[in-house]
Amino acid sequence: MKQAEPELLYFDRELSWLAFNERVLAQSYIESVPLLERLNFVAISAKNLDEFYMVRVAGLKNQLIAGIDVVGNNEIPLQDLLVLIRDRSLKLMQNQQVQVKKLAKELKGHNFFIVNSKELSKSDEKWLKSYFIRNLLPVLTPLSVDPAHPFPFIPNMGLAIALELLSKHDKEMKALIPIPSQIPRFIQLPGKTQRFILAEDVIISHINSLFPGFRVHSHGCFRVLRDSEIEFHDESEDFVQYFEVALKQRKRGAVIRLEIDGNMPLKLRKFVGDNLDLELGDVMVIDGILGLHDLEEIVASPRPELRFIPYNERYPERIREFGGNIFAAIAHKDLLVHHPYESFDVVVEFLKHAARDQQVVSIKQTLYRTSNNSPIIAALCEAAENGKSVTVVVEIKARFDEQANLQWAQDLEHAGVMVLYGILGYKTHGKISLVARREERGLQIYTHLGTGNYHPVTARIYDDLSLFTADPQMGEETSKVFNYLTGYAHPKKLKKLSYAPITMRDKIEDLIKEEILYAKKGDPASLWVKINSLADHKIIKLLYEASNAGVSIDLIIRGICCLRPGVRGLSQNIRVKSVVGRFLEHSRIICFGNGHLLPSPHAKVFISSADWMPRNLDWRFETFVPVENQTVKEQILNQIMVAYLKDFAQSWRLEEDGTYQPFGEPGKGFSAHEYFMKHPSLSGRGHATYDGIPKLTLGGNDK
Repeated sequence: MKQAEPELLYFDRELSWLAFNERVLAQSYIESVPLLERLNFVAISAKNLDEFYMVRVAGLKNQLIAGIDVVGNNEIPLQDLLVLIRDRSLKLMQNQQVQVKKLAKELKGHNFFIVNSKELSKSDEKWLKSYFIRNLLPVLTPLSVDPAHPFPFIPNMGLAIALELLSKHDKEMKALIPIPSQIPRFIQLPGKTQRFILAEDVIISHINSLFPGFRVHSHGCFRVLRDSEIEFHDESEDFVQYFEVALKQRKRGAVIRLEIDGNMPLKLRKFVGDNLDLELGDVMVIDGILGLHDLEEIVASPRPELRFIPYNERYPERIREFGGNIFAAIAHKDLLVHHPYESFDVVVEFLKHAARDQQVVSIKQTLYRTSNNSPIIAALCEAAENGKSVTVVVEIKARFDEQANLQWAQDLEHAGVMVLYGILGYKTHGKISLVARREERGLQIYTHLGTGNYHPVTARIYDDLSLFTADPQMGEETSKVFNYLTGYAHPKKLKKLSYAPITMRDKIEDLIKEEILYAKKGDPASLWVKINSLADHKIIKLLYEASNAGVSIDLIIRGICCLRPGVRGLSQNIRVKSVVGRFLEHSRIICFGNGHLLPSPHAKVFISSADWMPRNLDWRFETFVPVENQTVKEQILNQIMVAYLKDFAQSWRLEEDGTYQPFGEPGKGFSAHEYFMKHPSLSGRGHATYDGIPKLTLGGNDK
């Protein structure tokens, strides 16, 4: 392989992530997308950026304090990288504000308004005064700041109003009004049209009720983000208790970003900054609404004409052909359910049937994330109460869901479920559900292996795959791997299933090397990969080697991609695209040509819970699952992957210089999401097979 300068080999991980979030915001520019959905993309990009700062930027700044001044193989000085991140993040935040103002203006034409106190009528003011007295005044705490009243602690993601007040005798007083997160950020005014006003605007308008005898000389809002990464200590004796304490400490982490209202006077800005520990904190002055993720509140307004047309997911016809007997349908042939186009109810029903079926002996399950009032949790509890042996491995360290997972674990234990917490020091990220059922031929294991979480809410917007199989060997191997989670015993000589952190990396590398050997022999060699992130430098180096050997490589990477495509002598045979649209791409699919051009019935096809990042391959429990049933394989290759490779409407091409360019006019052309919504999947179609499903082929400029 031709040698290249180190800085040419990899894109920076953090800057690549920011590029992804810029693509998310770009969805709000597409005029064919309904207005409230466009506003929602702004909110999503703001929420994403918050988490990026609370976790990734916080981690980098902690490294800087620890004396680490170079990041990764890019050899970028950490201080320089942090400056690049800050500048690009500020530009992104400014673009968000510009877009909110533009969308708010367009929404006025649909009788949907975000108003301020200067736009209110007398009747509005009267209504708001009553609303303030009844709903806001009781929960607000006005705070003077002086030697007797020190500056209060502002929690993570906390919003507050800073004030400079004057008494009747013009005596100056500094004050704060923290805004509780429990109150609505946007207050809806009465009337035929939909009008919303910010809570802080209402509070400022009624300041006399909070500080009687004072008048406002100046004011402004500020918002605090704090370091929210939980540091895990292997030596912690009580795992659950440790996380309960750590979650409380998260709220008190160091300030990592301070957002200040652009209208706040300099004197008041200094007052806020001097009273917050900003050793790690970036100060962002924002001309607009702070905390744009709160726009989610008004996006949820009942205005169906301003939202995507509701999509009713399909239920696999094959299960209906077996009278709703999900076990009979799976025993007949492997079944692949493509969420959100096909219902997550299949996964729920799988566990509900297991809970109530007298022939079912045991259920084993991993849980990384699920929803409030989860039907998955309810089914597992019901199974235990019905006398079945139920074992659940709960991952407490699912970021920002730790508190919920602790509660689920307690609920499960109260129902009689055996709850475990996986391998010490590793996250349990693989998605496994095992049901053992007594049948005439003996004990039969039914297995569900997924790319996504057991979360009925996110399953409506996340693109994921659920594979159901009654294959005896797969059931046996999955049982052994599950026992590794509970008892640390490494299963020996698995022929089908690979798993991290033990065998997955080697398996992936061996399969790529096989394609390299095919290419060197002059045989067709090709690789299709669909994952969320590609950041593992060992895998990237191997992909470069494969490219130089002549392997044709198509990568569909939603978010972070550190691989540099299209460089002569390095990656000229690698193409990278990112699909960002109505649904969040979350499924992981890997297809190897196996001596043939893709798509091919001879291909080796896998689904996985893992992205190609060091954390997934080396520090998490993950699964890498072969797809062997021909119908399912054809569904993945000829239906799913070809659709993504053909997609133009929501696809971005990664260029050699690290920029992303749309394939065409955003929102126009073939859309994979539209195709999936309109056409049933092969394995769920039942006896009708391809009837009514247009066959997709690659050609022309599809790549």
